Amino acid sequence: MLYLAWEETGELDGPVEGPWEEVVRLRPGLLLLDSPATRSVVYHAVKHQLPEGTALLVAPLADAPKMKGMAEGTAAWLRDRRGS
Repeated sequence: MLYLAWEETGELDGPVEGPWEEVVRLRPGLLLLDSPATRSVVYHAVKHQLPEGTALLVAPLADAPKMKGMAEGTAAWLRDRRGS
């Protein structure tokens, strides 16, 4: 499952440890996480790596998002994993 995560600090380059196979930093604070885990498990794993009180959003993606201005190589990374 592909998840989109946003955290307000913009300092998280990608969670070091967690229930994911890979993390891509789209922009500061905006991450794509490829994980077989549930949304709740992914949310709590990211949350525990942030300072207390930091705003966080984690949402599953049914399909690869359309995007512009994200980190170089992100579209190719998605195509390789999703066949989109």
